[in-house]
Amino acid sequence: MGGEIGAQISHAEVRGAGARVEVHHLRLAQIVYSGVRVWLWRLVGWSSTVRLMNFAFSEEQDQLREFVRSFLEEKSSEDDVREQMETDQGYDEAVWNQMAEQMGLQALAIPEEYGGQGFGFIEQVVVLEEMGRALLCAPYFSSCVLAANTLLHSGDEDAKNAHLPGIASGETRATLAFTEESGRWDEGGITMQATPGDGGWTLDGVKSYVLDGATANLLLVAARSDAGVSLFAVQPDAEGLTRTALSTMDTTRKQAKLEFSGVPGTLIGTDGGAWDVLSTVLDLAAVALAAEQVGGAQMCLDMSVEYAKVRVQFGRPIGSFQAIKHKCADMLLEVESAKSAAYYAGWCANEMNDELPQVASLAKSYCSEAYFHASAENIQIHGGIGFTWEHPAHLYFKRAKSSELLFGDPTYHRELLAQRIGI
Repeated sequence: MGGEIGAQISHAEVRGAGARVEVHHLRLAQIVYSGVRVWLWRLVGWSSTVRLMNFAFSEEQDQLREFVRSFLEEKSSEDDVREQMETDQGYDEAVWNQMAEQMGLQALAIPEEYGGQGFGFIEQVVVLEEMGRALLCAPYFSSCVLAANTLLHSGDEDAKNAHLPGIASGETRATLAFTEESGRWDEGGITMQATPGDGGWTLDGVKSYVLDGATANLLLVAARSDAGVSLFAVQPDAEGLTRTALSTMDTTRKQAKLEFSGVPGTLIGTDGGAWDVLSTVLDLAAVALAAEQVGGAQMCLDMSVEYAKVRVQFGRPIGSFQAIKHKCADMLLEVESAKSAAYYAGWCANEMNDELPQVASLAKSYCSEAYFHASAENIQIHGGIGFTWEHPAHLYFKRAKSSELLFGDPTYHRELLAQRIGI
């Protein structure tokens, strides 16, 4: 009835619409029921009745994937990526507008009452996977994942009504300013000071590594008041704000340093009540990034296999040599495992269930390593040409490395996972 990867299953019984599973280790368990293959992350000695899910995407989701892939093959080719990564803005505004007006991608996962299309996180996963495959240069992740989810989970209806329609239409390019010079992604890393006054709140401090921070026209800033971590909306032309583009290894995703000196901000949500919101947003961002990493890893695998079939050495394709076969087989295993982790995490994000914090860290840690390994092996399989600037392999390698560090590296997420499950 079932099997496992690296796990000991004490018993697995299917009862009605759910499955009761007990495992002795933190591993990926597999159940097959009525022809449906289900992958489940489960914890040590923990039994639970869970909803069976089919990881085969629906016909509509497959059509969405085909639609987005076709668009990105035309608008985010290698030449387009190279062109945009050299610009200060970092994206093509015409393509951004086309994504919003003709395809509605910015509005995809925003509820209809705020001007969106009302789809769920699974559709977002599909889109992000394709964007990762194409190395799309656009502020989609910062605006439609980070900022949109921050507003959606803030509990502040005024802020939602004020900003979400603009994000959905593409007119507002928002971002979340979280990390500071320490590079920490936990609550203790937020030291920027928020001070109340007669004229409202003012912010003082520095934010670093802010995605698309130099071009965003709405900044959502995490700062610390006397009551605790709070969230503020800041306009990009606010007095006392200095924005500096950072020189980074991965130029396909722009980052910036933001310096605040008495900058006015508008409180979002409650004073001191933002950490629970931000913790959820970081989990959702980790899942979204895992999906993007899966797309990039799959592209590296496809590039490697195609080159191994056409590159001839010693009178035969290099793919016929056992060493290359081993590399491709290892990449395939890791990419497919990464898909299982990312898709299950996407389902948890869509349901917003209690497993999200655990599976977000699992997916982020595994997908980060799978993508980085696939991008490195892609260079090795291509040999000398893979090391050149003219070949796109280095673009995926740099994106893989920067994504590995974004929102915390694999070591950080494993430690976070251990804390969350009480190990």
